[in-house]
Amino acid sequence: MIKNGMAVLTLALVATLAHADDYLSPTDERVRLSLGVVRVSTNTSMRLDSSQGLPGTPVDAEDTFGLDKSDFEPKFQAMVRVGERHRLRFDYFTLDRTGQTTLTAPVIFRDVVLQTGDPVNTNLSLRSLGITYEYSFLHREKFEVAATIGINDTDISARSRVSTQTRHVDQREDQAGPIPTIGLDATYVLSKRFYFDARAQYFKLAVDQLDGSLTFYELAALYRLRPNIAFALGYNSVKADLTSLQTKNAGFFNFDTKGPEFFVRIAF
Repeated sequence: MIKNGMAVLTLALVATLAHADDYLSPTDERVRLSLGVVRVSTNTSMRLDSSQGLPGTPVDAEDTFGLDKSDFEPKFQAMVRVGERHRLRFDYFTLDRTGQTTLTAPVIFRDVVLQTGDPVNTNLSLRSLGITYEYSFLHREKFEVAATIGINDTDISARSRVSTQTRHVDQREDQAGPIPTIGLDATYVLSKRFYFDARAQYFKLAVDQLDGSLTFYELAALYRLRPNIAFALGYNSVKADLTSLQTKNAGFFNFDTKGPEFFVRIAF
């Protein structure tokens, strides 16, 4: 009886260990949650014409307004799989920067003129919340490729302030709206411990004297420490270009941010 009991206990232990070492393929995961940080390097150029038609001053926001060229920003992403080939992904990206500088030349910024010698405080932010549907037209245990279509609710805002005894200026500019994107999402499994993720999304619009594009790229290598926990190193890129010929909102905004990322992923 004791021997039979020990045998059953041994089999149960072996089964438990085997189950603990049972790594589900990333192409079959039902839920993913990724949290981390991105080390971004950013270049921003803009021109904001006045509402009366006077051309604005083209500026490099980092050089002219003293905005940080690099920073750390949070990363958030979640995925839910519905069936074998259907997925929903949620992304949130934010970039907030401030700068302080003394102007060395006049700047026409929409309906104000910032003068030489003005001490200018500037805030520039970009926020994007994306919801994406993905259909895996290739689905295997070792690799998966999905076509994607999504909506990105994007908000871009800029603010410049001058506060002295003789001058008080506070000019704001906001552009916001939902932006549809299409793209591809791919996963390649190298082993039970290592796999790669890559995705790209793109949007281009030309309507009502408004021309714009939005591009996302991401590539990550993941190491699974445990069946449900992985650490990742990757590279992230976001690029936005907007040109407007509309009478009261003419000008352009070009934004390019990219850099390495680190995140932790929990998946089931």
